[in-house]
Amino acid sequence: MTTLFAGIYQNKTVLITGNTGFKGSWLAYWLHQMGAKVVGYALPAPTTPNHWGLLDLPVPHQTGDIRHLDSLRQTFDRYQPEVVFHLAAQSLVRYSYQHPLETIETNIVGTAHVLECARQSASVRAVVVVTSDKCYDNPEDGKPLVETGPMGGYDPYSMSKGCAELVTASYRNSFFNVNQFGKTHQVLVASARAGNVIGGGDWADDRLIPDLIKTTQSGQPVVIRNPEAVRPWQHVLEPLSGYLLLGQRLLEGNTSAAGGWNFGPLLSDVLPVREMVRQAREQWDAISYQELPAETNPHEAHFLSLDCTKAAQQLAWRPVWDTETALLYTINWYKTYTKSQQISTYSDLAAYVQRATEANSIWAV
Repeated sequence: MTTLFAGIYQNKTVLITGNTGFKGSWLAYWLHQMGAKVVGYALPAPTTPNHWGLLDLPVPHQTGDIRHLDSLRQTFDRYQPEVVFHLAAQSLVRYSYQHPLETIETNIVGTAHVLECARQSASVRAVVVVTSDKCYDNPEDGKPLVETGPMGGYDPYSMSKGCAELVTASYRNSFFNVNQFGKTHQVLVASARAGNVIGGGDWADDRLIPDLIKTTQSGQPVVIRNPEAVRPWQHVLEPLSGYLLLGQRLLEGNTSAAGGWNFGPLLSDVLPVREMVRQAREQWDAISYQELPAETNPHEAHFLSLDCTKAAQQLAWRPVWDTETALLYTINWYKTYTKSQQISTYSDLAAYVQRATEANSIWAV
């Protein structure tokens, strides 16, 4: 593992905000396996069980809220990170309707706090801000969204992610300008937008796969609210490989990497919710569901797809697993945990890296 991404993360001090979350815990695990000195800053894990707790990584972790600038700054000062992956967020659309101010404060002001701490840090060299495919002003015209598209968002969550992108761009232009890199500063900043991620270890509410998995224990069918909604589904390791490749390029001083990037699946893996549910049910017949679209549901985008041409052409990044494979590993992760209380995170990561190596993925060779 230590040779992946040209070995650049070995012995690097890497701060992950949101490490107790689903994506953050997988990222922390992968970086730890590559020999990075991982430091976490996050709120307590939001569910029991949770992937972060099951991993039980021997890494320093500071319990804190990114809305609290002084606490966050103390973590930067104490650990002197060289790389920052900012994943801490309020990440649920429906929750954002119930708690819009919390969503705004966390996703917008919190992002500004992370970037401000990076600006005042003498150690930071690279920052990757993770937002969402929902950051775009989505016309839902059936076309994949491109990085040059306008930021926006109908609901509070999507709006907050669009604003987080604007905050990131403003800090990059004002304080980490690529034209001044190596002259007045030594920091490169990028942002990353991914699709709907799946994988073992996610028990969050209002997410399709976790909701389906919960039915295997309760026996009660989950209600599928928007069966026709189309999303770019991908295993959690897919966008993480993009984030890590992006971080590598920033650490190497590649100023062309300092911008916004899409990391999504192939267009053939942009599927309706109904199809994902059907495939999940084929792999685990204990899953129970019913379709019951409700007119009272708060607005959510019907169609989301990402154009990842930029990442393919400029970073040579491409997906490794198709959606069928991603779903197979995801369901098997939960089956293993349900049967034996063991997690298959390492074997899943090893299988993913092996497939990437066979496919000559740029980060794995």
